[in-house]
Amino acid sequence: MQVIAHGRGELIQPPDLEAFREWNRAQKSRQLVDKVMSDAEAVSRFVTDGCYIGTELYGTVRCPMSLTREVIRQRKKDLRVCGQGVLELDLWIGAGLVKKIDLTYVGFEVFGTSSAFRRAVESGQIETCVEWSNGAITWRMKAAAMGVPFIATRAMLGSDTFEYSAAKIVTDPFTGMQVCLLPALILDVALIHVHRADKFGNAQIDGITGFAFEMARASKRVILSAEEIISTEEIRKSPDRTIIPYYLVDAVVPAPFGSHPGEMAYVYERDDAVYREWIDASQTAEGAQAYLDKYVYNVPDQRAYLDLIGETRLAELVTRREKRE
Repeated sequence: MQVIAHGRGELIQPPDLEAFREWNRAQKSRQLVDKVMSDAEAVSRFVTDGCYIGTELYGTVRCPMSLTREVIRQRKKDLRVCGQGVLELDLWIGAGLVKKIDLTYVGFEVFGTSSAFRRAVESGQIETCVEWSNGAITWRMKAAAMGVPFIATRAMLGSDTFEYSAAKIVTDPFTGMQVCLLPALILDVALIHVHRADKFGNAQIDGITGFAFEMARASKRVILSAEEIISTEEIRKSPDRTIIPYYLVDAVVPAPFGSHPGEMAYVYERDDAVYREWIDASQTAEGAQAYLDKYVYNVPDQRAYLDLIGETRLAELVTRREKRE
C-alpha cells in the first residue's frame, strides 16, 4: 500500500501482536480460580510505574472510580494513558501521575474544559499528547482484540485530529480510495467497572456497554470492579449478557458505588455535588491537592470513602434513579 500521509504524533504504545499472543498463552490461566481481592491488592499486583493503562467508560458513566482513586492512593507514576475519559483521568492528571496520553477527550462536557489538564500540558508534566477520535481509540483496541496490526477506517480523514495522531493514510489496493490506518492498541492494564461478576471474573453490564468488550480483549491485565459479586449459577442464567469472560480477568474487586461520583445505569445517579466540587477545586493546583487529600489520600479504601459520602447521600442517589424509572 502507498502511504500518502503520516500523523505527526508519537506512537506511544507500538503494537507487538506476536508478543501479545505469547503473553496470553503463557500468562493467562484458563483455570476457574477465585480472583476476588481488595482494590489495594489488585492495584499493587497489576499496576506498575510507567505502564500503559486505560479506564472504561467515562468519569460519569460506569467508570472505575474506586480503582482510579486507589491508583492515586498508591502514588503510581509516569503512567502512559489511554485518554477517553472525564473525571477519572482528570484526577490522575491532577495528582501528577500521567506522563504520556493518547487523548480523545478530557473535560467536563457541559461544565467546561479541564484546568488540571491544561496545567499539566502547559507545564510539561504531560510530555506527550497524541490525539485520536473516540471511535479511533476504540477501533485500535478492536484491532488488538482481532490480532491484526491495524484497522482501516474512513474516520479522521480530512480533520486536524489526524494531523496530531499517529495514524497513516494509504491508498487501498482494492479500490484505490484513501483510507486511514489505525494501529492496534495493546494495554498493559485495563480498569473496568461492571454491574455484576462472579468470583472467577465472568462479568455482565446493564445498559451501554461502551468499549468494555474491546478493552478487555486488548489488555494484558484486566482488573474488574463490580457493584456486586454473584454466584456463577446466576451468571449462567443469562450467558448472552456475559460480555467479559473469566479467562480475560486477573482481579475481581467488590465495589458497591464503585462509579461514584459518576452514575451506574439502573442503580444510582451521578452525584453532581461531588463532581462539581472537583471542577471548582481543580481551578488551582492547591485546590486540586485539597480535594485529593479529602477524597483519596485521607481515606484508606472504598469503604471509608463511602462513609465519608454518607449513607443518606448514597440512598438519595439510588432513590432519584428509581423515581426516573
